[in-house]
Amino acid sequence: MANSNFVAGKTAPGLVQKGITDAFWTAIIAFGMFVLYIGLKTDQNMDNKLIIVQRWGLLATIVAIAAVGRFIMTVFVQPYLAARKAARAKVVQVEGEPSFVSKHFNAIALVLLLIYPLAAVAILGPQGALTYVDNFGIQILIYVMLAWGLNIVVGLAGLLDLGYVAFYAVGAYSYALLSTHFGLSFWLLLPLSGILAALWGMILGFPVLRLRGDYLAIVTLAFGEIIRIVLTNWTDVTQGSFGISNITKASLFGLYTFDMKDPHNFVRSFGLPISSAWYKVFLFYVILLLCMLTAYVTIRLRRMPIGRAWEALREDEIACRSLGINTVTTKLTAFATGAMFGGFAGSFFAARQGFVSPESFVFLESAVILAIVVLGGMGSLKGIAIAAIAMIGGTELLRNMSFLKTGLVFGDTTIIPGFGPDFTPELYRMLIFGLAMVVVMIFKPRGFVGTREPTAFLKERKAVSGSFTKEGHG
Repeated sequence: MANSNFVAGKTAPGLVQKGITDAFWTAIIAFGMFVLYIGLKTDQNMDNKLIIVQRWGLLATIVAIAAVGRFIMTVFVQPYLAARKAARAKVVQVEGEPSFVSKHFNAIALVLLLIYPLAAVAILGPQGALTYVDNFGIQILIYVMLAWGLNIVVGLAGLLDLGYVAFYAVGAYSYALLSTHFGLSFWLLLPLSGILAALWGMILGFPVLRLRGDYLAIVTLAFGEIIRIVLTNWTDVTQGSFGISNITKASLFGLYTFDMKDPHNFVRSFGLPISSAWYKVFLFYVILLLCMLTAYVTIRLRRMPIGRAWEALREDEIACRSLGINTVTTKLTAFATGAMFGGFAGSFFAARQGFVSPESFVFLESAVILAIVVLGGMGSLKGIAIAAIAMIGGTELLRNMSFLKTGLVFGDTTIIPGFGPDFTPELYRMLIFGLAMVVVMIFKPRGFVGTREPTAFLKERKAVSGSFTKEGHG
């Protein structure tokens, strides 16, 4: 049933008044939030003295955008969404022949990923393709793998984990320390790092067996911070905040290396142009293989009894216990499996960077990974992958948006003015990222994938509408 304040595209006078009031209070709140962050900026002058730069024009623009956006949301968007939600709250029968793209989506996506780095090298050359293969390829796939690993814990088992970055750190430091001190190869340390991370996942799982919801989130957050502080202060082993450098690179199954001093160097052996891009192309396929492994294991486990036990635990733990499901082993397997994939990603991260430090494993990383899972739709592999591309790829795009400084210029005419030469888009990426999250969650509150097909069904398959699923579970 449509909202009474939104009929035939018209709004009631009371709704307009409410929109003006909301916009007024939004402007006040936005001014209080951003006056010290945007309106006043600390800088150094020629005498190396600290000065305050006033940017009231930029602050007024941000406040005006917030106020106008809130007015539009109250008067137009929210009534429309309420009417749309009421019309779409139903169970949709899965009928008819799916389109070619939807039917072969996985195969098409895999083929595009396989040719992506080679196409980039062929079009832009080895050095020109380096940024696209590394920043827009490997970086995104790392977060896809991390989000799919966390999806097992949060999306399938319903255990809110805010310290997932700790397993990422365990995998990275396991590879860094064992390769540096014992000279072990990447292919041996990759599974070993995952096993060590899974062990720490079980260690975390035991103390939190009786915790749920906010209490579980607080304990896992503390666990992540404990790991980071230990890595910072245990200087005899981890080198503290200085980190571990000169980490051994991954090799091509021990046959060829990517060290230019080695006689079995891959680039020279095949007569390729000297460039570090070939190592990045190799790493791209390695992380793609790890992502495929993560997706395959997740899909297989979800169809097995342990996967259905995770979903039962997510929906209702009390009912899960009443059915005779051992919630202890169910939780521990969820933590261990998710942590194992975090350890895989951590060891790959160390091999890719050649350097690890505690600053790479702060709480913000856990928050970003969790945001990817929520935005994509908990339990949805496709939705999570799309969210990772949008978030991580969008963040990387901001680094190259120089037109935000100069504005859009056509000939000698400035069409859209910029923010000035001192404006640095990457400093505002978290602000833009937060606003984007708010917008997405308003329009898609259950993630990019709003429907869900249960793993078990009776007689006929049905796609359950997001209106009948728990908020955020897609």
